[in-house]
Amino acid sequence: MPTPSLKLKANAKPRVLSGHPWVFANEVEALLPAELDGEIVECRDRADRFLGTGVYNSKSQIIWRRFSRERAALNAAFLRGAVERAVARRGEGRKEKGEGTDCRRLVWSESDDLPGLVVDQFADTLVVQIQTAAMEKRSVLVGDVLAELLKPAEIIFRNDAPIRRLEGLPLEVHTRSGKTWEPRWVNIDGFDYWLDLQNGQKTGFYLDQRAQHPLVAKYCAGKRVLDAFCNQGPFALHAARAGATHVLGLDSAEDAIAAARRNAVQNGVTAEFAVANVFDWLNDASRAGEPLWDVIILDPPPFAKSKSALEGALRGYKEINLRALQRLSPGGILATYTCSHHMQDAELRGVLAGAAADAKRKVRVLEFCHQPPDHPVLVTMMESEYLRGYIVQAE
Repeated sequence: MPTPSLKLKANAKPRVLSGHPWVFANEVEALLPAELDGEIVECRDRADRFLGTGVYNSKSQIIWRRFSRERAALNAAFLRGAVERAVARRGEGRKEKGEGTDCRRLVWSESDDLPGLVVDQFADTLVVQIQTAAMEKRSVLVGDVLAELLKPAEIIFRNDAPIRRLEGLPLEVHTRSGKTWEPRWVNIDGFDYWLDLQNGQKTGFYLDQRAQHPLVAKYCAGKRVLDAFCNQGPFALHAARAGATHVLGLDSAEDAIAAARRNAVQNGVTAEFAVANVFDWLNDASRAGEPLWDVIILDPPPFAKSKSALEGALRGYKEINLRALQRLSPGGILATYTCSHHMQDAELRGVLAGAAADAKRKVRVLEFCHQPPDHPVLVTMMESEYLRGYIVQAE
């Protein structure tokens, strides 16, 4: 039986012709029946030339996601090969360099030819997010392949991300064994963190910022450090161990602050943490007489969760960076990040430039920051790059 296929509209200019792995519903001549949702479908251009094999979902605006430029089946053999290649790209040779390899991202969706599959490793536990109908149909097979290749003690399926609703999928969390995964201490880059991988945020820990924690810490010795949007406190913990004289972490989530305090005690470092809205805290006029900060870290959640929200998000990013620059001592360091793929580097730099101008501070870039190699970026897919930032010095 021939594989069903989609055909691009004659007047469409879809990004798939330039290497992007997605096709949108308004870019094809006709949709396929809903019974093909989650199944394998080929795509052809208006001249009937083959563009690749992908997964289909009529319920999503992204109706087709390519996983191969060849004719292929999304079966156990393909999944096994794709996972093996993804793990190999992360580089087992890092062990010889003394770099930790037991906490990392192993699979990053389209970047690893597995659309809608995200796999994070925390020591002997894998946390899996499934975000497409095709991977949902193969979730048992995904678990079997991961268990066979990586032999984890447990696999947790964190299928509770709101993005699943865009694919018409329910939200739920379960383990492969059916047993409850109990929270425990997990060592990440020399620090113990109390992680609840089954019920915590996202997959349990923001692995994409691991490289940034020691990078920022090298500027913190002998300094007063403010870690805004601190979550479980990794920036603050690294700063304290690096010799900061005073560290304060802020977050609006009470459970995050409780975890950060617990982590500080466990790791024997001195850092304060407080529940606060960072915008309100920095705007509080009563703090005008307080000492300035030598280092401020801004690592907020994504303000731009959709393209339509970008304009408002840019105002929010500018406001928070302006307030931070106003609270920095002369020569102080600002580490500022965004984790929204809708906000490109030029827009972040524009926000930072506007904030610097309004603060009347001369600001120089010390470090250009991006997501780490275990979150690989496809040059033909801008959505695969979402984390960017700058470490700057303000005169």
